[in-house]
Amino acid sequence: MKLRKSKVKVEHHTLEGFWEEIKKISSWPCVSSIIPGRIFRKNKGRGSRGLYLKYETNTGFKLLYKVGSSVQEVFVVCKDKEEFLKKWQLLESRDS
Repeated sequence: MKLRKSKVKVEHHTLEGFWEEIKKISSWPCVSSIIPGRIFRKNKGRGSRGLYLKYETNTGFKLLYKVGSSVQEVFVVCKDKEEFLKKWQLLESRDS
């Protein structure tokens, strides 16, 4: 069963801390929808935590949400990709 929580499609489980990270981008007007994807386990030790931009897709962007040794795919559907990238760069500069 697929549900929506604001702009986020809830079909899969999410990793711990996912909703706090997604809140940062779900309020942006250029974001139409956020779709959490598969969760993978990395074999290597603890990685950094947070959202990372992976690449552009036809409809938006693929992000990775990392926590501990787990990684979750996150697909973002955008109305305006350029606006998303501007906001993403501002978000990254504030978080660093």
